[in-house]
Amino acid sequence: MSNTTWTIIAFVIYTGVMIAIGGVFYKKSSNLSDYFLGGRGLNAWVGALSAQASDMSGWLLMGLPGAIYLMGTGQVWIAVGLCLGTLLNWIFVASRLRRYTIKSGNSLTLPEYFENRFRDSSRILRTASAIFIIVFFAVYTASAFVAGGKLFAQVFGVDYQIALFISVMVILVYTFLGGFHAVCWTDLIQGIMMLVAILAVPIIALAAIGGIESVTGALPADFLNPFRENGADVSAISIISQLAWGLGYFGMPHILVRFMAIRSNKEIKRSRVIAMVWVVISLAFAAIVGIVGKVFVPDVPGDGETVFIQMIQKIFMGLGGEQAIVPVAFIGGLFLCGILAAIMSTADSQLLVTASSISDDIYKGLINKKASDDFLVKFSRVAVVVVAVVAYFIARDPESSVMNLVSNAWAGFGAAFGPLVLLSLFWRRTTRGGAAAGIIAGGLTVILWEYIPMIPMASGVATLSTATGLYSLVPGFALSLVCIVLFSFLTKKPSAEMLKEFDAVKNMAKSEE
Repeated sequence: MSNTTWTIIAFVIYTGVMIAIGGVFYKKSSNLSDYFLGGRGLNAWVGALSAQASDMSGWLLMGLPGAIYLMGTGQVWIAVGLCLGTLLNWIFVASRLRRYTIKSGNSLTLPEYFENRFRDSSRILRTASAIFIIVFFAVYTASAFVAGGKLFAQVFGVDYQIALFISVMVILVYTFLGGFHAVCWTDLIQGIMMLVAILAVPIIALAAIGGIESVTGALPADFLNPFRENGADVSAISIISQLAWGLGYFGMPHILVRFMAIRSNKEIKRSRVIAMVWVVISLAFAAIVGIVGKVFVPDVPGDGETVFIQMIQKIFMGLGGEQAIVPVAFIGGLFLCGILAAIMSTADSQLLVTASSISDDIYKGLINKKASDDFLVKFSRVAVVVVAVVAYFIARDPESSVMNLVSNAWAGFGAAFGPLVLLSLFWRRTTRGGAAAGIIAGGLTVILWEYIPMIPMASGVATLSTATGLYSLVPGFALSLVCIVLFSFLTKKPSAEMLKEFDAVKNMAKSEE
């Protein structure tokens, strides 16, 4: 059989397993807690790998290696920021958020937690949060679809639009069926596949080239200098912007919901170790892929985001008429499934969290408060399809960059929700007015900074992002933080009930230490 046939077989087996898992959990997702949080029953391994696999997405195996492939290790500061952000999120947020969401009305979503935490009868927190989740996750999900489209187009040589449609349908089916349980268990498998693929491929490529010295000797000048980029010094603004990616973790709904779903705080401690090992290894080898790939496949076109795909093809299937280094096409197909795993593990989570906001926060919260769980689960499945269709249309441009789409959505969530998550957990003086001001200020700052041209330049009117070079998460996070503190002092102090609940959660944390 041909290499393509073996690759197709590998993809069919892999996607078949994912869809089967969705089918297994179809009847087990009978209420909202099951469909959105898996009944808060995740063990340490599933919680850790689900959180991190849903975090990294196709960005890990395509966006980051592509950025380093094009510009050198001056792009590695993003990985450093993400490692720090992951660690701080697991240490400071995970346990307390899980306790607080249970104590505060058994909240199932982040917007519901904000509403319950601040006793918001006006529904402004829940509504504003849900709107930003829908907007930014449409962009974020589109990034995963773009990655999937590029993968199928590169591997099977089909038109990007056809490849995109296949990618969307595969992800959609098992998310639609199984809900949170299916998403988390598939994420466990996908997290393992991602790790195996990103470890094995650069090591095999490095051996084929002739070792480390052969790579370093063939790289462009300053390529391995993290303070240089394309022949120039990396600016302080660039380093700050890349490190700031770590701030985004505190506001990521699809990661935070994993903390809420782990079955006990003891499991969270175990999950923290598993997650950090996975993250450090994965990010380090993603950078190595970009470095080794620069020599191993020197002619990757465009934005370089297919470098990992081309490395796998050259190793296992031959590339451009070359003889494969390891002529085992089925194994190569499985490694390519590792990229699909990275894409699917994030897209499914994004679809589910967005659907939860539409059904639980918008429909039940604002339209029909008496809606039954059975109806809302069905409604959520329809919402999954609707969100997927919207993201599909955003992703239809074959020139879309995975890195840029992820960057904008990441900034939006980090700025809108990150400061409020932290202050809601650790500052008892936070008020509803401060919370609302922080969400709106952070989310709108990112939109204005990234999308609205307002600065006259020689080349035309530019956005603040283009004009300053500063990542929108930095001003968005800072302004949100300032607004929460300022408006909290300007508005009425929290009620005795809110303070009592805050102290109870705080004391629960102390008793477990």
